[in-house]
Amino acid sequence: MTELVPVALAVPAVPVHSAADIALSDDARAAILAGIPESTRRAYASDWSAFTTWCADRSRVALPSTAETITEYVTHLTLTPSARTGRPLSPSSIERALAAIRTAHNAANAQPPQTKACRKVLSGYRERLALTKDPAARPRKADPAVPDTLRAMLATLDRSTLAGKRDAVLLLLGYACAARVSELVALDVADVRETPDGLLVNVYRRKIKTFTETAIPYGRVPATCPVRALKDLLTAMAEDGRTSGPLLVRIDRHGRVAPPMLRKGLPIGDPSGRMTSDAAADVVTRIAQAADLDGRWTGHSLRRGFATAARRSGAALERIGRHGGWADGSKALLGYLEEGDRWTDNPVTGL
Repeated sequence: MTELVPVALAVPAVPVHSAADIALSDDARAAILAGIPESTRRAYASDWSAFTTWCADRSRVALPSTAETITEYVTHLTLTPSARTGRPLSPSSIERALAAIRTAHNAANAQPPQTKACRKVLSGYRERLALTKDPAARPRKADPAVPDTLRAMLATLDRSTLAGKRDAVLLLLGYACAARVSELVALDVADVRETPDGLLVNVYRRKIKTFTETAIPYGRVPATCPVRALKDLLTAMAEDGRTSGPLLVRIDRHGRVAPPMLRKGLPIGDPSGRMTSDAAADVVTRIAQAADLDGRWTGHSLRRGFATAARRSGAALERIGRHGGWADGSKALLGYLEEGDRWTDNPVTGL
């Protein structure tokens, strides 16, 4: 009879990581940064520059920084007026500064500092602002451009001019697509396709990193119909010789499309004449002022206005989210819908 002898199981050795396993190439770091929106990168760069300057002035090390340095810096931000506003930074701006510091450490393959203490400082700052009724305690939100608001804004435009036609499309298409201004100004003429029922607009949704083909039906009222407004603009642009390229372009006070812009004798701006996000947001603000609207009106007012009005009209949450390119479970969208529901679905009603 053969004797059974237990065979020792081979236990794999614990792998030892080398320096190559935890290193990132310059190309990989650049690719990571490319995944951060350009506006966020600019803000982070400004925040990081301010932090490194503060550290240098106090003989502190910025990278890698310590928990004590971060706590002192946050305390400084809560007490020191900024050069731009004359007031200490808001809690949300300080949160962004912390994100910038963390991102800089990660990009340099350094361990980010521990932030438990500095977040205690920030929590106390929030409560101090709230108890003193400081406006900085409340998040700054753009007012929603609901249909009545849009009608008032459109009434200020001279839609016989090319600039008036463009501004009408900016308002109506931004609202109907629930687009961020960065998504709106990125649209080309080729991204819009006409169908018997309306328009199909191919929008790149930057937050979810995907394209959505957004259906825009004809409106019942011609003056507020995004389809008619867009066709009117495209016809006028074709007469000016532009049948391709950016949909929303710079137009000067003489009606010239994509006029050259110079700074210190050097050309600036997109050569194709594409509007920037800031320029589109300024158009919304300017039109709201012309309509004597109170409140805070920005490019985001169009997106918020769509969500609020759609909810009030009874549209389902998932339909609103898919149409506007919100991520599933988006807290921002739920916040907009809560504002839309506060009157239409008020629990006090009927008590």
